[in-house]
Amino acid sequence: MKNKDYYAILMAGGVGSRFWPVSTQDFPKQFHDMLGTGDTLIQKTFNRLAQLIPEENIFILTNERYNDLVFEQIPSVTKRQVVLEPAMRNTAPCILYASLKIQKENPDAVMIVAPSDHWIEDENAFTQNVSQAFEYCSNNDALMTLGITPTFPNTGYGYIEYDKNSTSNIKSVNQFREKPDYETAKSFLSQGNFLWNAGIFMWSAKTVVNTFKNNQPELFQLFEAGISTYNTEFEDDFIRDNYGKAENISVDYAIMEKSKNVYVIPATFDWNDLGTWGSLYDKLDKDSNNNAVVNAKTLTEDASGNMIRTKDDKVVVLDGLEDYIIVDKDEVLLIFPKTKEQDIKKVLQSVKDKFGEQYG
Repeated sequence: MKNKDYYAILMAGGVGSRFWPVSTQDFPKQFHDMLGTGDTLIQKTFNRLAQLIPEENIFILTNERYNDLVFEQIPSVTKRQVVLEPAMRNTAPCILYASLKIQKENPDAVMIVAPSDHWIEDENAFTQNVSQAFEYCSNNDALMTLGITPTFPNTGYGYIEYDKNSTSNIKSVNQFREKPDYETAKSFLSQGNFLWNAGIFMWSAKTVVNTFKNNQPELFQLFEAGISTYNTEFEDDFIRDNYGKAENISVDYAIMEKSKNVYVIPATFDWNDLGTWGSLYDKLDKDSNNNAVVNAKTLTEDASGNMIRTKDDKVVVLDGLEDYIIVDKDEVLLIFPKTKEQDIKKVLQSVKDKFGEQYG
């Protein structure tokens, strides 16, 4: 029997523009089967959370334009579970809004906030880590996060610095550190008490709501004014009228970096944020020439290290191409060096400027 006080906020509002042309504003990456497993990323995340949390207590936070996609891909959820943002306002406003809804429904709720588009290998280890965090947060005034042990000096992630003297596997956080340059990232790794920030958070509803009240009083007052409407037929009207007034601020800046009662558990599972085609390439099986292939049938000659994705069973012939991203999607074909993948966002904007918004 799963604990009725356990809840989840599944974050599914992002666009994932670095995965263009597969991920678009109308159909972003969390609703795609990026790994070729038969499940989309949001389906995999929902099923992973459902191992610990009652399905009816998993709330999906997304932009209102993706409402239909959520119900298509997770038909078991009800309207109550789909929390719609009428405007893009980063993570703090939507997390506060969902937390107030959940607290009103169950004042004893303990919750996890989890991105919908991450790859996690050992789901049993993930469940164990979250269970430990839930138990701690149930009994303590704590803001908890899961940190990932770095495997190389990555400059694309934020870092969590924890107390070096801690012998417990629940460690007190000293500070959050912004995405570093390469030399700084190397120094973080050599110090041994830095973890990648995976953006996975756990806390009780009471703790997180009080933390917003203390650290973000204006944001708190904006959403607290709607308490009487939450979980009623009048909620949509209140949110439509007020959500756009919220500050555009991340939960890290809003509460995590300002709070003293922050703890981290070093995760015992392999993790990847699947932020780019290169990170997807790293996680996929490779053929004998080290090409990662999703859906396509390939014939290659002197071609290696490529990320290839097409519609089902499309034949791709490659000769003399190394370390490229090759993605065929409807009316767009992308052939782009992996070394320049961080520029895909800029390329997408250029395509939209030249050929129209329908291509992005």
